[in-house]
Amino acid sequence: MADLSHASVTKPKRRGWRIALIAIAAVVLLVGGVAGVYAWTLSNTFDSRTVKIPNVFPDETSRPPAPTGDAATGDGATGQNILLLGSDTRGANDGSITDLTGQRSDTIMVVHVPANRENIYVMSIMRDSWVDIPGEGEAKINAAMSYGGVPLAVQTIEGLLGARIDHVAIVDFTGFKGITDALGGVDIDNPVAFDSSSLPGRYFAEGTQRLNGTEALAFVRERYAFADGDFQRARNQQAFIKAVLGKSLTAETLTNPARISDLVGAIAPYLSVDEGLNSAYVAGLAVELRDVHVGDVTFFTLPTTGTGTSPDGQSIVVIDQDKLKEVQQGFQTDTLDSYQPELQTME
Repeated sequence: MADLSHASVTKPKRRGWRIALIAIAAVVLLVGGVAGVYAWTLSNTFDSRTVKIPNVFPDETSRPPAPTGDAATGDGATGQNILLLGSDTRGANDGSITDLTGQRSDTIMVVHVPANRENIYVMSIMRDSWVDIPGEGEAKINAAMSYGGVPLAVQTIEGLLGARIDHVAIVDFTGFKGITDALGGVDIDNPVAFDSSSLPGRYFAEGTQRLNGTEALAFVRERYAFADGDFQRARNQQAFIKAVLGKSLTAETLTNPARISDLVGAIAPYLSVDEGLNSAYVAGLAVELRDVHVGDVTFFTLPTTGTGTSPDGQSIVVIDQDKLKEVQQGFQTDTLDSYQPELQTME
């Protein structure tokens, strides 16, 4: 699978740096159980420390049909869609992240794992994308959670894609620093040198350098230092995600029970999941993905035509309806491998 990360830069958005945090959660969910001999670690740590969110799915009558396995071959495997949301709720609600009504999701991503388990696709959805929210009319997509909690967010995204969401995970950004440090830092290939605006005195030189959790957070948050702002920030976020994946999928990590335990322990307290997304599911999926490598993971952004203004005067992101059909087809028929993302710009 070709590396499309450089050709899939997202459009600017506020607090878009949480895309990196969501992707880190995806790494833990999809890679954490690769070393099956450590399933006991995942079971004890993941299940006991993650927050379980009840009733995350909308009424069954409003949902797309569930996919079925290949009747001709008898293979029961189906593609899986995992919705990943970013939220600061845990910090705001005294440790609780189970009731998200009234909160807006800062980052929205859908992870698609095809039935053949040969690749992973991670699609980000711009938080200001203008969509139809069931029962509420047109609004920015991140308002769905504010209007109706996680179930309405799921229903909105299922309606957008015409495909069923199988699991939901919400990550609090506080877990970001912990997982970076649990990896012993990550090596970033920084494409553009800059002075950090959020970490005074820290200069990020061009080229490869080792970052700790605090530095990595500043790296993926930066946009004010760049002429093209959010676009360079998106490229930096992708560089960081690759670094985390690269470090997570090494023999050094996967053969080290203590490091795996540290990784899961670092993110689990800041991760909330539906009741079916437990350690047994994670470990089983990870075993099925045991042959997936960093180069088999593709990041892209839901296609847009740029920014615009809503009827009520809001600055919004306009979804490209023609190209959306291609994305819908990919999700609905498990054929995202044939979808060709394009460079996303604000114009």
